[in-house]
Amino acid sequence: MSEAAVAHHTSTGLDSRKMAFWTFIGSECLLFGSLISTYLVYQGRSVSGPTTDILNIPLTSISTFVLLMSSLAMVLALAAVTRGDALWSRVWLATTALLGSGFLGFQAYEFTHFVHEGLTLQTSLFGSTFFVLTGFHGGHVFVGVLWLLTLLVRSFQRKLGPDKSLQVELAGLYWHFVDVVWIVIFTVVYLLRQ
Repeated sequence: MSEAAVAHHTSTGLDSRKMAFWTFIGSECLLFGSLISTYLVYQGRSVSGPTTDILNIPLTSISTFVLLMSSLAMVLALAAVTRGDALWSRVWLATTALLGSGFLGFQAYEFTHFVHEGLTLQTSLFGSTFFVLTGFHGGHVFVGVLWLLTLLVRSFQRKLGPDKSLQVELAGLYWHFVDVVWIVIFTVVYLLRQ
């Protein structure tokens, strides 16, 4: 039975799974809103340890570009799945996962560098708010990469055709949300530092 045949539409005409996912995204907005607000409230109040001077804006700009390009790859993956192009859906899903993993690699490098410079979760207020905010985001990217790899496996099993495109669309919504959150974090933490 196809996915369209078992779709449950709401009074808005949208699939109930998509509505539920938008509700989830809304709750994630509240979570990240509180983390970003906490960072802003305590910004510039660290009395010990390294502060925003430690941030490497050129490196983080490259990792931001990598993450933004992954959003483009995600759009292309959904388009390929929707039109039933198995080869290109696999290429774009793998590209999105690879770019997401690249972003995580940049973040791991950055975190390791900061620890060697003396900035840890326990060092200062800046360290605590920085690592919690960016680490939480990194965890969300990691979940997204796992989700993309699962979709890639399903594609190789021939279980990801146009009738299952909603699965890729939901993954795309999550992925774009994670990218938008990073744009806000990058702006607040790296570009608007005190």
